[in-house]
Amino acid sequence: MTEAAAAPAASLDAVVAHLDALLRTREVPDYPGAVNGLQVANSGRVDRVAVAVDFSRAAVEQAVAAGAGLLIVHHGMFWGGAQPMVGPAYERVRRVFAGDLAVYASHLPLDAHPTLGNNVLLARALGLEPAGGFARFKTVDVGVCGEADVETAELVERARAFAAHWGHALVHTPVAPGRRTRRWGLCTGAGASSDTLAEAGARGIDTLIVGEGPHHTGVEAAERGVAVLYAGHYATETLGVRALGEELGRAFGLPWAFVGEPTGL
Repeated sequence: MTEAAAAPAASLDAVVAHLDALLRTREVPDYPGAVNGLQVANSGRVDRVAVAVDFSRAAVEQAVAAGAGLLIVHHGMFWGGAQPMVGPAYERVRRVFAGDLAVYASHLPLDAHPTLGNNVLLARALGLEPAGGFARFKTVDVGVCGEADVETAELVERARAFAAHWGHALVHTPVAPGRRTRRWGLCTGAGASSDTLAEAGARGIDTLIVGEGPHHTGVEAAERGVAVLYAGHYATETLGVRALGEELGRAFGLPWAFVGEPTGL
């Protein structure tokens, strides 16, 4: 009788060092609540990885049930700042420690990554090839932009199919029959804002693809002659964490799984 091969394992320190270097975690600026990098340690061993868009009770429970030693999320544990560890906040954290689960977060470093980032991967999923950066934040371009020659209605249908896969119903500003997209900009998540619309106008971008945005961006877009496709915050940010799972599988031989729940938003 032969024994089954032991599951691959890696030290948490080695995995974190790899992620920090790959994502330039200490170099890329972000919002204070992002707290990019390792947010919770475990006992030091990673046998399996789980990835999710959001840190949530559901994601933690699914990660622990899958036997993961590390949960990688795009939206981490500390967006709301300091808060009492009571109620839902306590329950999430209690399950993390009970499951010996490390948590690693990567927000803008993952959005902006040139090969594993949400933005570059969404562009390619929609049949677009990035040629430069877009959506400047401090010292980095979070999003991407490029040129195309495609009917905007066709781009709408591509984005609609992508969003539907993740439970989101695409919405978009009015698109005139025969309108063509020749210069596009893309910023996943909460990518529609007065700043991104102003940048689009200044750079001659006619079509903006985002996850979501406030109502006023639809009004502003019409005045600027920009079509905006809102493909869902959750949907547009599923790609980067999945790419990180694949990367750790390649680099360390670790099995990984995507966990979490679509919000429909």
